[in-house]
Amino acid sequence: MTGKLDPAALAEVLAATGADDPSVSTGPAYGEDAAAIDLAGAAETLVVAADPLSLAADAVGELAVHVACNDVAASGADPRWLTHTLFLPDDDPERRQTVTEQVDETAGELGVAIVGGHTEVLPALARPLCSMTALGTTDRFVASGGAEPGDRLLLTKGVGIEATAILATDFREACLDAGVSDATLDSAAEFLEEVSVVPDAAAVRDLATAMHDPTEGGLLTALVEVARASETTIAVERDRVPIRPETRGCCGALGVDPLATFGSGALLAAIPPDRVDEARESLSAAGIDAGVIGEVRTNEPADRGDPGAAGTVRLDGDRIAEPPRDELYPLWE
Repeated sequence: MTGKLDPAALAEVLAATGADDPSVSTGPAYGEDAAAIDLAGAAETLVVAADPLSLAADAVGELAVHVACNDVAASGADPRWLTHTLFLPDDDPERRQTVTEQVDETAGELGVAIVGGHTEVLPALARPLCSMTALGTTDRFVASGGAEPGDRLLLTKGVGIEATAILATDFREACLDAGVSDATLDSAAEFLEEVSVVPDAAAVRDLATAMHDPTEGGLLTALVEVARASETTIAVERDRVPIRPETRGCCGALGVDPLATFGSGALLAAIPPDRVDEARESLSAAGIDAGVIGEVRTNEPADRGDPGAAGTVRLDGDRIAEPPRDELYPLWE
């Protein structure tokens, strides 16, 4: 039935609180509509990011936690707290338990406490929808718009990591029909374990002028967003962008451009040229691969004075002024 969960079912959701955090004085509880967090001794800046996730059916709870926490981490903060708004298409206890366990386990692994939220049944939905708000603290906020001309652009791990995992799970049969092997799909499904960029950001946040978390629309959208936010031109070479074999296989089989699809798992960072080696060494020490894919430049003459082109991307010299529509959407549709 449409509406709130009954108290017994709600108790299962409220029990998923992620990591223990003594600063949470009032957390999820029946009858409580707000959380209380003691910020005494916290860093100077509170960073807040919100994101909904609904299309990735098999791992919606896990991905929802990562997507929200990644945005906080890419801003230079340590994710500490989450509010979780969960809309379910029905009151199926197995479905509810699966999502709740995913959220609880993933938040616990990240050391993030779930402090509250809302849960409701909406039969109009085809699949669960998790809307997360992540909060964290930092003494140095890193904005997407901080990139400076001359900075080099580092990308960790590779493009399309999240999309590859989704293709290998939600679209496994389609991939098999298109000739992707079981072994490739099994390996690709494990990419779910690499969707977090919390360790990536922690490794370079003291060196970066800007960081960004490629999500919907992939790397190309992230590049456009950074270029516009920093009012610069970004030049990237496709051949320098790291693409894993599993991503090439799954994306190629279903006609998806790896640079234009869900990219959670990779961190895009603008690094001053004299600190690139230091950044790569820091990432390597954390067991994270990274490559330089391009550089930040001043706006080109064609873009100056054009209010609709506050920043642009040059991919192998071709101008990209608008973010692409994510190439997984036609598969869901």
